[in-house]
Amino acid sequence: MTEAASSRASWTDRYLPGEAEADSGQPANVINLSMIRGILSRQRMVLIGVVATALVLGLVLTLLTKPVFQSTATVRIDPNGANIVEGQDLAPTVATSEINRYMQTQGTVITSQRMALQVVDSLKLDQNDAFLGKSVANGKPAGLTDKQWQAQRREKAGAVVRSGVSVDIPQDNRVISINFRSGDPTTARLVTDSYADNFVQADVRRALEANAYAQKFLQEQIVQISAKLQEAERAANAYAKANQIVATPLSAPSTGESKASPAAPTLMVSNLASISGTYGQARAQRIAAEQRWAAIAAIPAGQLPEVQQSPAIQDLYSERAKVVTELSELRQRYGDTYPQVIEAKARVASLDGQIGRLGADIKNGIRDSYNIALRQEQALSGELDKVSAQTLDEQDRRVQFNLLDRQASALRTQLASLLDRFNEISAAANVRSGSITKLDAATLPAAPVTPNLVKNMLVALILGIGLAVVIAVLIESFDDRLRSSEDVERKLGTPLLGFTPYVADDDVSEQANDPFSGLMEAYSSLRTSVDFAIAGTHRIIQVTSSQPSEGKSLSSSVLARKYAQLGRKTLLIDADLRKPTIANLFGAKRSSTGFAEVLLGDVPLADALLKNTPENLDVLPIGSIPSNPVELLSSQLLVDFLAKHREDYAVIVIDSSPVMGLADAPLISRHVDGVVFIVEANRSQFGQTKSALRRLRTAGARVAGVVLTKYRSAEAGLSYDYMYNYYAYGDKSAK
Repeated sequence: MTEAASSRASWTDRYLPGEAEADSGQPANVINLSMIRGILSRQRMVLIGVVATALVLGLVLTLLTKPVFQSTATVRIDPNGANIVEGQDLAPTVATSEINRYMQTQGTVITSQRMALQVVDSLKLDQNDAFLGKSVANGKPAGLTDKQWQAQRREKAGAVVRSGVSVDIPQDNRVISINFRSGDPTTARLVTDSYADNFVQADVRRALEANAYAQKFLQEQIVQISAKLQEAERAANAYAKANQIVATPLSAPSTGESKASPAAPTLMVSNLASISGTYGQARAQRIAAEQRWAAIAAIPAGQLPEVQQSPAIQDLYSERAKVVTELSELRQRYGDTYPQVIEAKARVASLDGQIGRLGADIKNGIRDSYNIALRQEQALSGELDKVSAQTLDEQDRRVQFNLLDRQASALRTQLASLLDRFNEISAAANVRSGSITKLDAATLPAAPVTPNLVKNMLVALILGIGLAVVIAVLIESFDDRLRSSEDVERKLGTPLLGFTPYVADDDVSEQANDPFSGLMEAYSSLRTSVDFAIAGTHRIIQVTSSQPSEGKSLSSSVLARKYAQLGRKTLLIDADLRKPTIANLFGAKRSSTGFAEVLLGDVPLADALLKNTPENLDVLPIGSIPSNPVELLSSQLLVDFLAKHREDYAVIVIDSSPVMGLADAPLISRHVDGVVFIVEANRSQFGQTKSALRRLRTAGARVAGVVLTKYRSAEAGLSYDYMYNYYAYGDKSAK
């Protein structure tokens, strides 16, 4: 074995006696398209059988399954409701992040036991023996009263209803689908509609119950607050009379005020507040006017923004610019004494005077505004001092009055809020909140939802394919047969000399006689590979296999014919002393003299050869089968025979018996130049073949390589016509 082949030995051979023979350069379990195609081809009957069985079972189960009908109704959910009037917002607003949880809650409510019992009561399903089915087939159990039996029937009907209902809650909208399944399509529609109606009614009932409770509570609070307000107002009024405190009347608090209004101010306080506010405004106006006048007092009138932005002055400036332009044009043509020039100058001077006067008037107006604001502030300051003194005198008397008035104001505000809320709730008491509405009513199902023949068959097909693949993979995992050239080189670590296509037994003779057939082309290639593998002249080549019927005898005979056709003197020896077949391949009957007799020296070689063989080919068959083949092959007779006739022939081909179980092939292999090992594709086991090669190498044989016979390209994972196209470069029509 070469160093390259040894480097490709598998890891298991490191722990086995003998030379490492397997190739570990490429993983054996790499999954590729060729491997998958090969498994499908080899296990096609298993795959077809399992898939067909699964489809039949799926069809049978579908036909035996009782049909179930489903009806669907839809309801729309508005978590925050649609408030028609004030007072319908008793329930808290649902946050956006809680919408999905709210929808899930509504789905749980629909599938609850309480909702199921409401549906039962609406349709009186507890009185329907056909709906209850087998659960009431035996009638009322002994020991139960009619009331208890009725309650038990109601619970059973609720369980049946609840087991058939389901809801679909989408994520992208707020419409819930209510589904109910039953063996009767009419029952499915009725129960689904009842579910939708009861769900909507339950929401309305919850809203009405909440409104009724709120009305009762508010009525009690209004009575209590009214009594307290009456007492507080009387106390405040009595104190005001006794202390001569005149207060402005309070208006009713506006809706939505949550805090008590301040105490009603007296006339004196109101007057002080009014004067104080007016004085503050006058002071602010005076300060603003003073600051403005101080800022412009030293600035010429023409530079003031008010003057520059005045429309009248801007018009004068525009007119002056026109006159100046005319004056400039006139001066270019006339002198300063020209009448029109003098007139233009006068107009310019007049306009300048008007601009100056208007600017001075605007500046004086700003000064006058400041003086007026100053006098107003001084007048209001005196009045404020007078009213402030009067208010301070009244302040001590108002302390107690303010306390009484604040109590009355707080009660008044609270009562107004309660009355407003009570009116809102009363208006909304008989108005539906609209948070849940029925969208689509249930329809009568036209066809059952289960069993679904197409769906069931599809599921059966998928399961069948999956099971078939698992079984096929399991079978493949326990199958170590050699199938392709890659298996031979990778697993055995032995060079591949060639392979021959699979040919049916009835077609072997026809292809053997056709030199352009795929089989003969394969052997021609094999003969070339053997020449390269076993070099030299006067070669002795042994052909063997691990077990019988792998094609070694056919390979030996065809290989010998190919050498003879090249003009080389060739001797084909049938050394299979157990089951000889070479004579039959040449159409001759087995004679009484042959290889054994020639070895023993009983007859000369020429007398034992077959007659009518091809040119340059001598065939030495088996005569009588010796009783001691091992002793005969291990004796010096075989060595002497080969040494004697080696120089007479260019090639000696020895067809020996299989290696496993017999010692013949290893004994012969010691004396030959090379061994051609035959392996039948899809039949030879890796372990057995490897052991046979190890036996040969242990005996000292020089294994030239392996020939893969009866090769099926499809089972190896290649296309069906790969091998035939490979060896059919020329067809018969091209001969």
